[in-house]
Amino acid sequence: MSDLPARVFIKEEGPREGFQIERKPIPTVDKVRLIDALSATGLEFIQITSFVNPVRVPGLADAEAVVAGFTPREGVRYAGLWLNQQGLLRAIATERLHLEGKLTLYGSNAFLKRNQNRTPEQQLAAQPDLIRMYQAHGIPVRTGFVTAAFGCNFQGEVEPERVVSLVGQMRSIAREAGEDLSLIGLGDTMAWANPQSIRRVVGMVQDANPDVELSLHLHDTRGLGLANAYAGLSMGVRHFDAAVGGLGGCPFAAHAGAAGNICTEDFVLMCEEMGIGTGVDLEKLADCARLAESIIGHPLPGKVKSGGSLRALRTRIKAG
Repeated sequence: MSDLPARVFIKEEGPREGFQIERKPIPTVDKVRLIDALSATGLEFIQITSFVNPVRVPGLADAEAVVAGFTPREGVRYAGLWLNQQGLLRAIATERLHLEGKLTLYGSNAFLKRNQNRTPEQQLAAQPDLIRMYQAHGIPVRTGFVTAAFGCNFQGEVEPERVVSLVGQMRSIAREAGEDLSLIGLGDTMAWANPQSIRRVVGMVQDANPDVELSLHLHDTRGLGLANAYAGLSMGVRHFDAAVGGLGGCPFAAHAGAAGNICTEDFVLMCEEMGIGTGVDLEKLADCARLAESIIGHPLPGKVKSGGSLRALRTRIKAG
């Protein structure tokens, strides 16, 4: 228990992760309503949209309108996602977003081919050009990310040694370009992880990179999301991605309707009950989850929005 962090830092991805996968159009004004509500919860980082091809992802065709519409709150970083230089230039042009450079390698060659139509050699060779692009725009490169770090629906198991090697390669590329990666993300992109594999992979990456922090991007497709998050916490991981209400889904799952990222308010409740600080108002966050559910018009998998928090229950009991 001594390895549990005193505080965690949550990257809220619901507005981007969730709205990109919904089949029916979500009005821009409703997206902005949710972002503004999330801004008042104490969350410090909200990923609000993605600058992708509107033909391929029509649900995010209003990216610029969303960015123009939200009301910034002091202390909150608002970010977007992009997949190429064109998307980055669109994000820069808004002049309203927190911009940070990130390198990405893939634990699964099969998924890399499917997702980016690249070989591992091509993906590796693209990273120095990516760094130069960021540097040309004055954007620091501090983060690396390994996609499909625990397993892949198209390839199978991913060996921990491969993940350690990929992290080392990213750090070497960054150093050669005069950058220094301080945060390494590990993505359980297709929900193959279990608590034991989380501890094994995180431990091996930590041993090889004791000078960097790790973050976890966990999917709850098979119901192990919070268990895996706890395993990460037990290894001292402090940075987690999450989605309010469990917004979104896993487009790579074998069945439709599979859960996406871990639910933010459920994760906050778990941390709160273990004495781990989040800086988040759980009641306001649960309100946001209910708002998200009303916006998309169908149930979300989060539990706290329906079951309530234990803190609120204790208060009612004490009040008689």
